[in-house]
Amino acid sequence: MIDKTDVVADPYSDAMTLALYALAPRAKSRAELHTQLLKRGVEAEISSAVLDSLELQGLLNDLEFAQLWSESRRRQKKLSSSVITQELRSKGVAPDIIEEVMHGTDLDAEYQMAFEMAERKYRSCAHLDQMVIYRRVHSLLARKGFSNQITERIMRELLAS
Repeated sequence: MIDKTDVVADPYSDAMTLALYALAPRAKSRAELHTQLLKRGVEAEISSAVLDSLELQGLLNDLEFAQLWSESRRRQKKLSSSVITQELRSKGVAPDIIEEVMHGTDLDAEYQMAFEMAERKYRSCAHLDQMVIYRRVHSLLARKGFSNQITERIMRELLAS
């Protein structure tokens, strides 16, 4: 029988297990995962070694993460490019990766997405006073991160119809 006091834990294996469990629900950036490992008491050198190993295995890739995050947030939450850029920055994604991912953003598609969202909101409150409609639609677009220029253009188009 093995005495539990004789068993020595391997910090690298423990850190790898923590990292894999952290990656199970959703992909994470390298910086996010590093921060999470540090919070769980993993030493910085071991954390870096685990992250390097995960990158070599293809389980950790900031470019792929940023692309998936961007597509997901645009499709599900209807967020603007500026908000997605801020989110990626807060997740520790490198500026060059963010620029590469956001470079392919189709401004016409983003405008169309904002317009459709505003139009749905407009229809739901069309029976209200013009100022209330304006405030509600304008605040929706602002919460989603669309610029004042786009918001004002959409508002002019909606209120003119």
